Amino acid sequence: MLALLTGCRSLGYYAHVTHGQVALLTARKPIDKVIADPKTPDKVRKRLETARDARRFASAALGLPDNRSYTYYVQLDRPWVAWNVFATPELSVDPVIQCFPFAGCVSYRGYFRRDLAESQAARQKALGHDVSIGDVPAYSTLGWFADPVLSSMLGWDEDDLAGTIFHELAHQKLYVKNDSSFNESYASFVEQEGVREWRAARGLPAPDANGDALAHSFTQKVLALRDDLKAMYVMPMGDDAKRVAKAEAFEVFRGTYLAWRETEAGGDRRYDRWMAQPINNASLLPFGL
Repeated sequence: MLALLTGCRSLGYYAHVTHGQVALLTARKPIDKVIADPKTPDKVRKRLETARDARRFASAALGLPDNRSYTYYVQLDRPWVAWNVFATPELSVDPVIQCFPFAGCVSYRGYFRRDLAESQAARQKALGHDVSIGDVPAYSTLGWFADPVLSSMLGWDEDDLAGTIFHELAHQKLYVKNDSSFNESYASFVEQEGVREWRAARGLPAPDANGDALAHSFTQKVLALRDDLKAMYVMPMGDDAKRVAKAEAFEVFRGTYLAWRETEAGGDRRYDRWMAQPINNASLLPFGL
C-alpha cells in the first residue's frame, strides 16, 4: 500500500511539473518581437536587449549551445518561476535525495507553485526532517526545451543576467547525472569566466572582485559550519545532546557572521536576509552545490 501511495504521489508530481513546463512553453514570446513592441516598458526592453546580446555571445565566443534557448521571453504571474524544497534528517547534513527520469538524482524537489512546495515541506517536516524552501528565478531543462528568459530574471544587473544565461547554457553542454555538486561548480565557473570575457569584449573592466570574494568567504563559512555539524552528528553521544549542540552551533554561527560582516565584509549587508531566516541543516544544502 505504501508503494502504491508513493507511486500515486509521484505521478501527481510529474503531472504538476509537466503542466508547469507546458505553461511556460505556451506563454513564450520571441524576444525580438517583445523588444520591437512599442507597448513593452523601457526597463524590460533594455534588459531583454542585454539578454539577447549575452545569448549571442554565449554561442559565438564561449562555445555554448547554439539553439533557441533564451531567444524567448515569458512574463510570469508570480515573483519566481519555481521553488525548491530541500530536506535533511534532523541530525544529519546529508540531503534527502530525489531521483527523476533524465535528470537523475538531486538534493531537492522543485515546484512551479509555492503552495505545493509548502505542502511537500510539511510532509518532510512530518517525517522529522529539517526543511528549507528556496526561491528559483531560473532553471535549465538541459536542452530538452527552449528555455526562455523569465521576468523573474530581469531585476538583476547586466552581469547577473548574462551570467545566468551562461550558467544555464553550461548545464545544457555538460550535465553529469547524480552529481549536483560537480554540475553547479562547473556551471558557476563558466558563468564567472563568461561574464569576465563578455565585459572585456565590450571594453569594460573585469567584474568587481570584492563581490566575488565576499561570496566565496561567506560560502566557506557556511561550508565550515556544515562540516562541523557533520562531524558532531557522528560522535558517540545521545540524540538529545546532539540537538543541544546543533542549536548552539547555529547560535555561534550567527555571532560569527555579525563579526565577519562588520570586519572582513566592511559592513556589507547582502547576506542579512538569509541570516534572518530560521537556519537548519536543510538551509545549508544549496551552498557548495
